[in-house]
Amino acid sequence: MNARSIHRPCPVCGSATAEPHWQKGDLRLVRCGECGMIYANPIPADMASGAFYDAAGKDYYLSPAKLESDYAEVRFERELRLFRKHCPRGFVLDVGCSSGAFLFQLKKGWPGDYEILGTDVSGPPLDYAESRGVPVMRGDFLQMGVEKTSAATSPEAPPSVPLPVRRGAGDQGPEAGFDAITFWAVAEHLAEPKRFLEQAHALLKSGGLCFVLVPNFRSLAVRLLGARYRYVYEQHLNYFTAQTLTALVTPKFELLETRFTHFNPVVIWQDWRDNGREVSNAERGALLKRTTAYKQKGWMKPAKWAYRATENALAAFGLADNVVVVLKKRSLPPTERGSF
Repeated sequence: MNARSIHRPCPVCGSATAEPHWQKGDLRLVRCGECGMIYANPIPADMASGAFYDAAGKDYYLSPAKLESDYAEVRFERELRLFRKHCPRGFVLDVGCSSGAFLFQLKKGWPGDYEILGTDVSGPPLDYAESRGVPVMRGDFLQMGVEKTSAATSPEAPPSVPLPVRRGAGDQGPEAGFDAITFWAVAEHLAEPKRFLEQAHALLKSGGLCFVLVPNFRSLAVRLLGARYRYVYEQHLNYFTAQTLTALVTPKFELLETRFTHFNPVVIWQDWRDNGREVSNAERGALLKRTTAYKQKGWMKPAKWAYRATENALAAFGLADNVVVVLKKRSLPPTERGSF
């Protein structure tokens, strides 16, 4: 564990009561005694602050293999289908946008339907996103567009970062805020995911949508491999099931849909064969590039049909690799605003 580490309560219910679950090298997972959430505790300080992703993490997110895969048309096909189903147009903020690939594909596929904006803790991937024509917002997402009540009394309080959300012409158009905010494979990296969901709620229009995708801790891969699974590692601070993810999001959001997606049998085979050894970022990027290339080859269609049938079967039983929820902002009474 990093010399500087942070202890934290349960990221879902806030309880400080937990018991050991798994130990994998320096990574210590615990199970909340109240809600059953599995989470890392303690966690490295640079993971909690995001400094890791602005330094060591950029080498992975900007590697040629990762960029080629992320910008391939098949990369976000599931996410785009789900997103289009619920949000056919509007102003979209992608939190943890990395190099901007999701927003790039969204704008490329439906150029007249969306305004887009990305934000991320890591500066170099945002530079790349801008080079591909994706507008970005830099700064702390938790400070964006919301005035801190402590600012009047604390000179040290950081000012809010104004977001380009606005009313329509003559102030008669849609209310200020985003139509949709997305967290694609982000919440598992956050020390305080509840605060991010609370901020998303504040930045959404009334009835606005929020999409949250995370690894599924009840997937077939986890059941077969346990702690040997490569996605049980230090960068992942939270290990959600559909139940604990729902518990995190429902206080301020109406749950519209829960879906289980993705299945990578190559990962299961490799992690079983290698007995859960640490997988380098270069290896992760190479596998992503290889599997993305398979999806784009016409002669692989029969195999893709079999793969999709398997993924659909696993999804029906909640065993696919990821779980995603689609949420609608609740309009809260004044007495409940400001608390999650």
